[in-house]
Amino acid sequence: MSEDFRSKYDFRNFPPAAVTVDMVVFTLREEELRVLLIRRGGEPFLGAWALPGGFVRPDENLDAAASRELEEETGITPLDAYLEQLGGYGEPGRDPRMRVVTVAYWAICPNLPDPEAGSDAASAELVPVSAVEFGEIALAFDHRDILLDALERMRDKLEYPYIAARFCPSQFTISELRKVYEAVWDTSLDKGNFQRAVRENDAFLSLGAATKAASGPAGGRPASLWSVREPDRYGEAADSNWRRRIVPSDDDEHHVLHFMPPAYPARLEADSPLRSEAPPEVRKTKKLRRRGRKAPSRRK
Repeated sequence: MSEDFRSKYDFRNFPPAAVTVDMVVFTLREEELRVLLIRRGGEPFLGAWALPGGFVRPDENLDAAASRELEEETGITPLDAYLEQLGGYGEPGRDPRMRVVTVAYWAICPNLPDPEAGSDAASAELVPVSAVEFGEIALAFDHRDILLDALERMRDKLEYPYIAARFCPSQFTISELRKVYEAVWDTSLDKGNFQRAVRENDAFLSLGAATKAASGPAGGRPASLWSVREPDRYGEAADSNWRRRIVPSDDDEHHVLHFMPPAYPARLEADSPLRSEAPPEVRKTKKLRRRGRKAPSRRK
């Protein structure tokens, strides 16, 4: 940029605008999907529930701002969580203060500790996602739309094993992994079919170890421990295995798990119910939400 151009440029000729990042942080508590919310300690929307977030600083890019907000709100660094950009939201009037464009991120944080409110929040809580999804809790700004978009993205991406495993500790049992899918998809899965699906997929690695704690109060054989291979550690030969997705089937009420390649919708007939990228339960919930009705739970 030439000095002559800079001397003639006056930013005051343009409407003021700001950029923020908003965080949708998911975790599991007592086998229930929850999201981190803060109660606003100042205007606008004083006392209302909102997603954590903040303004992007002049010396940081979007990812750096999101990483900073994640660590400030949860104490967890991106190295210990799954963090992904969701998209931009810039509807005029979304923020009554000024023109504000926000870039939303969603994160999976396992074993998230009890949150503590930051300097600009009155309180912070891990709230059941269903309370926001079905309108029991209202959110400030357009944060409900952002949360619902993040929920749909996460439910879709949960079909990838390494995403689902982010809700678990580094070593987990098949039962613990199944409960992740049941909580996020709000459904019941057949235990035998799920176990077979996991054992037949090379994305999962049997550790050849067992834990007595996982055998349950009734005793019996201790459950085996598993881990998941990260995609960049698979190697070329195993690449096709981790890219197989877990998708629920409409064949029965248990939504039996099958493995299908990521590009399967393009190879299905136009009228197939599987052409949508989202699992059937997600599509049903989305349709009901648009009609203003509460989606029934499939959990038994």
